[in-house]
Formats: sequence, C-alpha cells, structure tokens
Amino acid sequence: MTPRLMSVHAHPDDESSKGAATLAHYAAAGAEVLVVTCTGGERGDVLNAALDRPEIREDIAAVRRREMAAAAEILGVRQRFLGFTDSGLPAEGEPLPEGCFALERTEVAAAALVALIREFRPHVIITYDESGGYPHPDHIKTHEVTVAAFDAAGDPQRYPDAGTPWRPLKLYYQLALSRKWFQALHDAMLHRGVPSLIGPVLADWPDDAPELEVTTRVHCPEHFATRDRAALAHATQMGPDNPFFAHPRDIEREVWPTEDYHLTRSAVPTSIPEHDLFAGISSRSW
Repeated sequence: MTPRLMSVHAHPDDESSKGAATLAHYAAAGAEVLVVTCTGGERGDVLNAALDRPEIREDIAAVRRREMAAAAEILGVRQRFLGFTDSGLPAEGEPLPEGCFALERTEVAAAALVALIREFRPHVIITYDESGGYPHPDHIKTHEVTVAAFDAAGDPQRYPDAGTPWRPLKLYYQLALSRKWFQALHDAMLHRGVPSLIGPVLADWPDDAPELEVTTRVHCPEHFATRDRAALAHATQMGPDNPFFAHPRDIEREVWPTEDYHLTRSAVPTSIPEHDLFAGISSRSW
C-alpha cells in the first residue's frame, strides 16, 4: 500500500508556511502527497516590495498560480485548486465581497472537495482547526469545508454524483506557528546571544488564541531548507527579508526539529503521542 496524504489550504503559499517540511518528508519517502488550495489568492496583497509593480498586481491570479506550481515542484508534491474565489481580508465592519469563498454554503463548497477526496483516496487529511490558525475568513471556511468533506466522502448517500465513496482514516489539524514554537525559538536565540525579532510577536499574542494538544510530532529538520525554498517560490508573498526567515535554521533544527499536529479524528487505533501521520495505517515507519 502506498500511503496517500492530502493537505488542504486556503491560499497559495499557505502550504509552504504551514507543514511544508512534513509534506516534503513524506513525498521523499515515497508517499503520494496532494496539496489542495481552496482559492487562487486573487485578492492577496503583494507583500514583497521588490515585486509590487503594476504589471504584477494586474496579473496577480496568474502570478500566484505560477508561484504555486513552482512551490509544489520544490516540495515534490501534486497540487490542485478547488476553484473558489479569494475572500480577501476585509477591514473590521467591511462586508465580504459577493461570490467569495467565505460566503459559499459549506455543504455546497464541500462537494468539490468530496469529489477530489474520492478521486485521490487519501488515508490522511490535514487542515486548520476551528480558528483557521488565524482569523482569516478563508482559513475558517477551509476548516469547515474540510471537516464536512471528511465526514461525507465515505457516505454513498451523500454527494452521489461525486464519485465512488472513499473514507479517509485520519484527520489532523495544523499546529504550525504556535506560541510555544515562537517562545522556544526566542528563548534559544537570546540564550545564544542572537538578536531575536520574536519578542513583539509574543507580546501581541492574543489571550484567546487556541492551544490544542500536540498529539503528533513529525521529525523533519532535513526538509526545513526545502520548506524555505518553497516559501520563497511564492515571491509576491515572501521576500528573503520576510520575518519567516529571521531565525537561524540551525537553532530551529536544534530546539524544534518537528512539525506538529493535533489528531482530531481517527478510524484506526493509534497511541498518543504519535510520530507518524500514518500511525495505525501502515506498518512501515514513514
């Protein structure tokens, strides 16, 4: 059996900043890995000042598709767009734009993901928790759609026109960029006399941010460089001066050599803590 892993994200670049080393780890080991991107990132800002030019902004949808293709190639994974329209990040009190992903009825939007689950037949699916990881409307909708599709994909009574039913066995939530991760890096840098830019991040951390239990730690430090190259492939979103690259990677490999997940549903027996997303599914250690 070749294990199959699906990671569902809101926009191009999310897959490279959240769990990318895990994807590269499993792909390099021979698993089939599919990144699903719910929207095209059409309303995303150009965050790299070096590329903030009129011709880039006018063609941003095509640019972000090209960036996504480059990142997928670096990670060694397949990728599919679900075809929904980016909602943007409205200011407080500003309405969501008509026709955007966040306004789609969840059961309708889930149909597209159910069809893809039944086509790819993943054993494991990863997505965001109820908070979306941060309160972007597309991230929250991605959580809702993925959970709905996970539950529906194996039921022959639901979405009967979406292909042969397939029941995924495990559902995980991303725990990337957690407060504990930031704190560990910050403390390690200060201890070694390395300047840290993380202090303001910790000072502004919201008191009500969820802290889910880490059930699963995937050891993948050898793929942090691959993760970084994939992130840089999203050049409109991340330049080399982005804070994502501000901490020394040798310190990260030493103090936090894993990417972490919360197992929220499992149809197979497994023991917590885990060190493999396919624990309980495959006898091979991935």
